[in-house]
Amino acid sequence: MMQMQETPNQKNSLFNAMNSFIGAVNNMDQTIMVPSLLRDVPVDGDSELSSLKADMDEGDMYSHYQLLKSIRRDIEWGVRCAAADERRKEGMKISRTNSSDLEKQFQFHLVGLQGVLSKLTQQANCLTRRYKKEVGIGGWGQ
Repeated sequence: MMQMQETPNQKNSLFNAMNSFIGAVNNMDQTIMVPSLLRDVPVDGDSELSSLKADMDEGDMYSHYQLLKSIRRDIEWGVRCAAADERRKEGMKISRTNSSDLEKQFQFHLVGLQGVLSKLTQQANCLTRRYKKEVGIGGWGQ
């Protein structure tokens, strides 16, 4: 099958951002064979993760590992909970009251989602590298 060249605009697509995030979490999940080793390991010990700390809640590496896996599951399978249903209903109210701004609202949320996915992808990659360093797996700096 012939593969088309990716344009610069496609590199910034939501689809690519989701694929990058899911790929990073899958890599993290396959690398981290003993997630419990991440318990009580502070995020502060990693300069790269610490730079993302402003975007992260307090907690240890294990809690971030679980969070990243949970977000991946939500992306792959959808969010099914009362809070999500409530947010969706609220979004529908906003859309009905201001339908002329739907495109602007969509673009605003899309840009926000892409930014969040990019940061989450960085977190998954950092966590994977940190785990490799902690357990002494060779080539962890790559």
